[in-house]
Amino acid sequence: MIKSVSLLTTSEKHNIPFEKNQKHKIVIDFNDFNLSEVNAFDIEIVFSESIAQFRNHDYTWVNCNEDRMANEYCPKIIRLQNGQLVQANITNGIWEVNKKDSFKLLWRFNPEFAGSITNYLGHSNRKNISQSNKKNHFPERLTLLFPENSALEFSRSKYPFTAIACFTDHCDFDTKENLEQQRAFFKDNKVKVTKGFFLNHYSKRSNNASFQNEKDELLKWKEDGHELCYHSLSQSLKSESESYEDFQNFVPPLNNIKVWIDHGFQPYNFSLLKNNILSEKDFEENLKCKNINVLWNYIDSGVSTTGVINQFNTKHFTLSSFLKGNKDLGLVKKMQLMIKNIIFHYYNDEDMILKYKNTAGNFKKVIFQKKIKSFFPFVKDFLSLFSCIFSVILCWKSAKNKPYKLAKYSPVVFKHIIQDEEFYIFQTLEMLDFQKSLSKENIENLINEKGVFIAHTYFSVPMEYHKGKLFSSENKIDQKVSENFKILGEKIQNKEIWNPTLSELIEYWNDFEKAIFDIEPNGSVFVSNNIDLQIRHVI
Repeated sequence: MIKSVSLLTTSEKHNIPFEKNQKHKIVIDFNDFNLSEVNAFDIEIVFSESIAQFRNHDYTWVNCNEDRMANEYCPKIIRLQNGQLVQANITNGIWEVNKKDSFKLLWRFNPEFAGSITNYLGHSNRKNISQSNKKNHFPERLTLLFPENSALEFSRSKYPFTAIACFTDHCDFDTKENLEQQRAFFKDNKVKVTKGFFLNHYSKRSNNASFQNEKDELLKWKEDGHELCYHSLSQSLKSESESYEDFQNFVPPLNNIKVWIDHGFQPYNFSLLKNNILSEKDFEENLKCKNINVLWNYIDSGVSTTGVINQFNTKHFTLSSFLKGNKDLGLVKKMQLMIKNIIFHYYNDEDMILKYKNTAGNFKKVIFQKKIKSFFPFVKDFLSLFSCIFSVILCWKSAKNKPYKLAKYSPVVFKHIIQDEEFYIFQTLEMLDFQKSLSKENIENLINEKGVFIAHTYFSVPMEYHKGKLFSSENKIDQKVSENFKILGEKIQNKEIWNPTLSELIEYWNDFEKAIFDIEPNGSVFVSNNIDLQIRHVI
């Protein structure tokens, strides 16, 4: 059944012995390799039969006429050409099948872009993307199971095999008044949110909400079932020394606030850790002693629009999907958004992003401020960007359906080591236009795909250029958005969608890391340890 098993690292390939302990089980033997010294590796498994079907992210069987991928929270089940089912004994890692070689299965551990971390570096705050740091400890030795009749799969949702909608809100524009309105709105629609707050009132806007001033209102959010989380400590920047003092000495206002979402360029941000005077040890110990263990990676998989809603479906995160989702816009606006999407999501290259920002800045200087000296830098950056964008247009047939590189492995929640401690990191879907993002069509799509999103939102944003925002005017909820949330709330109440807070989601998904499948001598698969996950048979 299996021809060979190999260990692949960045520089080497090793054949690995595998032992067939039973008729229905093959154990992969790592005894000769110290995986604790390797941050990323692959297991290459070559079968004597081709892989005919792959268990998809939506819990359906699909063929291997295109590349397939299953991350930690998707079933790891395939069917060979002769009908034999093959299943992983643990949920760790990623299964990947390339359409060009259907005899080969890659079992990947922390490949590039599967768990990405944003790092801002230097005084100009240029950023790079790095891989998460891993501990390669598994609950059981890696094993392939060969069930006789059926495999087993876990549900990502507490409501068996349904969709998941999780909202994380940035509080940049919150005031006491709109906090009250938001809370009443979500209560009416029975929707829960992981609500960011500023701990200290330090802002360029006097009416900006903070826990310091709006404690009573924010505690009402908690009473309503929402989760409170830190959005850094203040809205505006203090001096560097004052900022570090705030970070080191702040006292949690409640004892169970686990989530930290970076805001702006606060010097103690997780995304600025490699650029500041805090050591990883100091940073880790400060978070640990304050019970914070969930951090945002400052990355969006893409921008939600019509047809773009499920972070587990990489087909949503392509230029083609984004173009279809914005086909109702005017030509100029559509071109603007596509150019930005090509640069920020398709390429996601820091040099190109900086050139894009410089081009926009120099264009304004030339046109509106009549600064002629900005003309040549504008032309230089514009031509460079045009060349990259034109190459995408030239190869549109192949480029349009290529998943964005930071969405390729559907990263949503993963672990990362800071110094010695593991933290949960989450990646989001930017959701600004609630008219399109939460349309009836998108909600039905999410349900049908048993999909997942962790939304990155600004519920109180007031800017006019934000289309489909929650507030159509200062004190008025947008009618269309209200209708969408009503439908969403009904789906949640009918248990067609699970709407956890971020910590509730992570707590439930924590059991995926512990789950162990095993197989009886008669070929029946079972769960060998005690975990609280919904399960069903796959034929």
